[in-house]
Amino acid sequence: MTNKKTGQERRKHVPMRTCVVCRQNLPKRDLLRVVRPPDGAVTLDPTGKLAGRGAYLCRRRACWDEALKKKSLDRALNTSLGDEERSRLAAFAASLPDIEPPMGDPVK
Repeated sequence: MTNKKTGQERRKHVPMRTCVVCRQNLPKRDLLRVVRPPDGAVTLDPTGKLAGRGAYLCRRRACWDEALKKKSLDRALNTSLGDEERSRLAAFAASLPDIEPPMGDPVK
């Protein structure tokens, strides 16, 4: 689509989010969202549209393992994850690929 005044093409806005562990700033669709809805049950949000407080993690198993171990998700969601929620998220993390981050990206 072109801008009528300038004749230049408009670029589509891409929302960016930050992984709570490695702090990579990536497009929202490249990250996975964990949400704490008003009822308090922490769950994975595949659509990224559920109401509630959300935290984003990249698709690396190492980030998920560290987020659960160091309680980064607990802090980001302003809650304390229960054993059931933690084990459910850990089971999901086990299904993720164990890939290395691209060179030059900060990893803690």
